[in-house]
Amino acid sequence: MKKTLRFLVFITVIVTISFYGFVKYNGINNGKQAPDFETTLIDGTLFKLSDLKGKYVLLDFWGSWCPPCRKENPKLAALHKKYSDKLTVVTVALEKDNKHWKKASEKDGFVWKNQIVDQNRFVLMSSIARKYGVTEIPAKFLISPEGNIVGKLSFNEIEKILLED
Repeated sequence: MKKTLRFLVFITVIVTISFYGFVKYNGINNGKQAPDFETTLIDGTLFKLSDLKGKYVLLDFWGSWCPPCRKENPKLAALHKKYSDKLTVVTVALEKDNKHWKKASEKDGFVWKNQIVDQNRFVLMSSIARKYGVTEIPAKFLISPEGNIVGKLSFNEIEKILLED
C-alpha cells in the first residue's frame, strides 16, 4: 500500500511539473502577435481581442479569490481612469464558480465593458490563460495598438510606456 501511494504521489508531481513547464514555455513572446481569442463578455456581448487594434490593450488575469490580485485591482482601476484615451482594459477573471467575481469587481472599481469570467474547476486550465502562458496571477500583458505583445509588465512599466506614447 505504501509503495502504491508513493508511486501515485510521484506521478502526480511529475504531471504537475510537466504541465507547469508546458504552459510556461508555450506562452507568448514579446514583439509577436498577441494570441487572439473569442469569448462572451459579462454583459453577453461577443468579444474578439483582435477587434481592439488601434489602442494599447492591457489584458489582466485575476481572480476574486486571489489576495495579490485584489490588492492590485484598485491600481488597475486608477490606470484605466487615467489613460482611458490610450488604453483599453480587458480583465479575465479566472474563477472556480460564478459567485464571487461580480462583488469583487464592483468593490475594486471595475467600470470598463471588457470583463470576462472564465470559469473552470482548475482555474489555470482556462483556455485564454493557457494561450498566454499564465501560471500565476495576477498577470498583466500589454498589447500594442498593432496587436503585438509588448510584455508581461508591472504598473510602473505600463505607465512609462503610455507616457512616452
